[in-house]
Amino acid sequence: MNPLDLSRISFSSFIGTSLHKASLLGHLEFCEVLLDIKQSLATEVDSEGRCPLHLASSEGHTEVVKALLVTNSDVCLIRDKDGNLPIHLAASRGHIGVIEELIISNPKSIGMLTSDGSVLHLCVIHNHFEALKLLVQLVIGHQEVLHARDKDGNTILHLAVRLRQIKILTYLLSLPEMRTAANTLNKMGHTALDVLDMSQRDLESLIIEHILMEAGVQISTNIASSQYSPNIASEVDSHQPVTSRWKRWENFWATYLQYQGNWIDETRGTLMVVATVIATMTFQSTLNPPGGVWQENTESGGYKCNAYGICEAGTAVVGYVWSEDYVKFMAFNTISFFASLSVVLVLISGFPLKNKVIMWILTIAMTIAVTFMLLTYMWALGLVTPHHIYNRFYRLVYIFVGAWGIILVIIGLIQTARLVFWIKNRHMPSRIGPDQM
Repeated sequence: MNPLDLSRISFSSFIGTSLHKASLLGHLEFCEVLLDIKQSLATEVDSEGRCPLHLASSEGHTEVVKALLVTNSDVCLIRDKDGNLPIHLAASRGHIGVIEELIISNPKSIGMLTSDGSVLHLCVIHNHFEALKLLVQLVIGHQEVLHARDKDGNTILHLAVRLRQIKILTYLLSLPEMRTAANTLNKMGHTALDVLDMSQRDLESLIIEHILMEAGVQISTNIASSQYSPNIASEVDSHQPVTSRWKRWENFWATYLQYQGNWIDETRGTLMVVATVIATMTFQSTLNPPGGVWQENTESGGYKCNAYGICEAGTAVVGYVWSEDYVKFMAFNTISFFASLSVVLVLISGFPLKNKVIMWILTIAMTIAVTFMLLTYMWALGLVTPHHIYNRFYRLVYIFVGAWGIILVIIGLIQTARLVFWIKNRHMPSRIGPDQM
């Protein structure tokens, strides 16, 4: 074989040497033959700026990596056109054996950064837990690597929270070296807990929040308060019970009362079905009221028909017997019907349901619809209940209506609390410090 031909072989979608191809495919014996013929092939780069070690590391060919490193250990520090070292590609794929060989050959590579951060960042981004554990144990004591930041100033703790890597997060916060710097701020002035607060609220986020708070992670405003008020420590201590009590209320609100994600958009179909069912039921109650309707005109066959001159066919019987109760029944029924149709109208109108005003309208309309549907039901029961058990029946009615009233009061208090905390957060000062502008 002509050695000159070794540098002119094209494969895949880029130009590289035959050693590139052999390294990519993991052909160890062929790699060794090529390196014996021409050792400088180990430092040649293809059109992507990658040397053979990049390709072998990316594919996890540990033995090929060893052979390349024996020839020249400095290839560990060659960057491709994206700024990645071979160890970065190995970390992205979670190849533990390759990572170990690269670090043994040239320990400097573990501290080199790429656009996505350190090798630790890449393990978190791609969720390679075992590779992360290996690397963390190797860099313990080297704080500049353990607490390195990406281009946005995020530590590996910020990333683990944003990507909801619960297993990785639990491991990191079990390390004293990570707990001491758990409140590090990124370029936006956010701690890991702030990153969580800006994400969708669900069961997973509650678990992460518990993990962070157990580790002492705070929101950035609390950190700012402690940093910029060193001279009023005694005043803070004297007001600690009030502050902690307010903080507990804030945590309770954020955990259980705050809107959990885009729930209104996720339940659009369910709301449509419920509103349609309520509208159908109330419509049928109008056509078929309690007691039915007169089947034919009569002047004397029905109760109180003489008082009205005639009981007309198709009109409600109960309207002549208990006029006032029938009016209330139809009023409750009509309000429920109108509220449910309003919900249907908003849902089919194409308005963005994430809008707080639209969410408020839908919430109020559905509350009115179901509340007046309950009242319609209770009033209808009263109209068809025999007189001799009427009083006994209404004891139960008072209990159920009272319970419903309590539920409405609780919901009203929750909605008021949401409004109060929303206004409070709207008036909070910016979390971005002057040095981060």
